[in-house]
Amino acid sequence: MPPADDADRPASTPVAAPVDELDVDALRARILDVPNFPSAGVLFRDVTPMLADAEAFGRCIDALAAPWQDAGVEAVCGIESRGFIFGAALARRLEVGFVPLRKPGKLPPPLVEVEYALEYGRDRLQARSGILDGGLRTLIVDDVLATGGTLAAAHELVTRLGGLTVGAGVVIELSALGGRARWPRELPLRALLDY
Repeated sequence: MPPADDADRPASTPVAAPVDELDVDALRARILDVPNFPSAGVLFRDVTPMLADAEAFGRCIDALAAPWQDAGVEAVCGIESRGFIFGAALARRLEVGFVPLRKPGKLPPPLVEVEYALEYGRDRLQARSGILDGGLRTLIVDDVLATGGTLAAAHELVTRLGGLTVGAGVVIELSALGGRARWPRELPLRALLDY
């Protein structure tokens, strides 16, 4: 299980996965900085070069999996769309099932849905009804933690689906945006890289 002291940490304190300095540098070298994308003034962190490098991608999945090996995870939920890539690979590594959390219009009914606020507007996440019934111990995965709204909505959706969130893992945390503060303090949140 993740260390018990995670529940006592302040919401703004990063909890890093066990990745040695060489791995962090190697992973960071595979993240491409794209200025002014998708709009002016935004610095986009593109994980595509890391995904294209089998060794770097494997190290990333190993590092994401390490804190959860003995946590009793029974399912991994990945958030559309890049969370699918990391979540499915992580589920395979942990030898559990993968549940995609989708944007509207992608899944047939019956569905469970959560609506959440974005910086400019609202969005929704959906999943198949009954897919986490019985309180499956669920890990939520995404590529980036920014403002935290999507990750918080994913936690709410897991709860509505009947699952029990055990924590979350992200590849990149944009800590200046304060997204960690929106995550429940009692649940571990692991970030591999902090920008």
